[in-house]
Amino acid sequence: MPKILKLAVSQSRTLPSLSETLESLAQTTRQAAQQDIDLILFPEAYLGGYPRTCNFGAAVGARTDHGREQFLQYFHACVDLGDTPVGAGDDWVERKLPTAKGQEYRGDGTREVLERVARDTGVFIVTGLVERSGGSLYCAVVYVDPRLGCIGKRRKVMPTGSERLVWAQGSPSTLKAITTTIKGVRLCLAAAICWENYMPLLRYSLYSQNVNLYLAPTADARDTWVPLMQTVGAESRAFVLSANQCQKRSHLPTWITGDTETTMASNGDTSRSPTRRRRSTIIREGNHEFALPNMDFSRSSSAIDETTEDAPLESKTQTATKQAAPSGDEYVSRGGSCIIGPMGQVLAGPLWEVEDGGLLVVSADFEDCERGRLDLDVAGSYSRNDAFHLTVDGLDLNPPP
Repeated sequence: MPKILKLAVSQSRTLPSLSETLESLAQTTRQAAQQDIDLILFPEAYLGGYPRTCNFGAAVGARTDHGREQFLQYFHACVDLGDTPVGAGDDWVERKLPTAKGQEYRGDGTREVLERVARDTGVFIVTGLVERSGGSLYCAVVYVDPRLGCIGKRRKVMPTGSERLVWAQGSPSTLKAITTTIKGVRLCLAAAICWENYMPLLRYSLYSQNVNLYLAPTADARDTWVPLMQTVGAESRAFVLSANQCQKRSHLPTWITGDTETTMASNGDTSRSPTRRRRSTIIREGNHEFALPNMDFSRSSSAIDETTEDAPLESKTQTATKQAAPSGDEYVSRGGSCIIGPMGQVLAGPLWEVEDGGLLVVSADFEDCERGRLDLDVAGSYSRNDAFHLTVDGLDLNPPP
């Protein structure tokens, strides 16, 4: 008897506030339920937001006050799931962590909202988010079962490029695959986030756990992404879901695009008004002082930290960039969400330049995963595990029970 489930990818974009984005997620999930969809994937950093184009006022050896203000705005926009900086694992899943006196739950209530939406719709939700814990931010994915609530969460182990400035590294132990049963079909699912999919050993750590549903929320909107997902499908002999945001520059937060005066004023911050400009940065060498022109590489008038010794000069390229401001209609991410089959075939998508919840849907027969193992099981019969070995600290690579 075929083991068929209806799977969906939502090409949704982050809205101006967390509450608006959660409501949009709920609305999309309700629409999915009306189409009898069993599981839906939302993009990387969907809750909290992907700070595309933002440099947070940072260069090697230099940071600006404006960049710190941007980080403050971003930190407040992200979600608090009540986890610890190290990651409490099963204790977080099973709600064994203590709550503050007088509080009903840990965190800001986002976990409870997601669990309620999944329960009310009957749809299994997987969503990317940016999680704040202690003083750090983590790019993460949470798995929300309609019956059991949150049954797992993982944090990105290797943020890419400039992401490393604002996102901490997650523990490899969170690469643990999750199992559930939907309509009698047993799923073993796990997620690799964005460029983690370019890490062969990380991919193999998921293959080793015998996943039949491979989730790849991403922020990569290049043409090379879909071929990578096809490779993952062919290697894993699993169904692959990949969700990305489609976003125009005009939809970026005001703290990124430069309308910071209103943002700061709304937070009662008058000490760092954009109209206040430092004429120079003083560098001392021995008994001499040198006054360097202040640099503005974030479209900001804020001064370079006085503690830095290598405050860079403003370049001609940066000056030209300020004179020719980009259009708000420009796409900063074109999307590219897709669904791939266990033989590497494209089943749906890629979805380009479709905003506001473009939905891809497929009916997936999970016995196709087993059919594909006839000639390729990269972590089993095709692995030469007598010669090649992989270990991951804190992670059992055996298929879960």
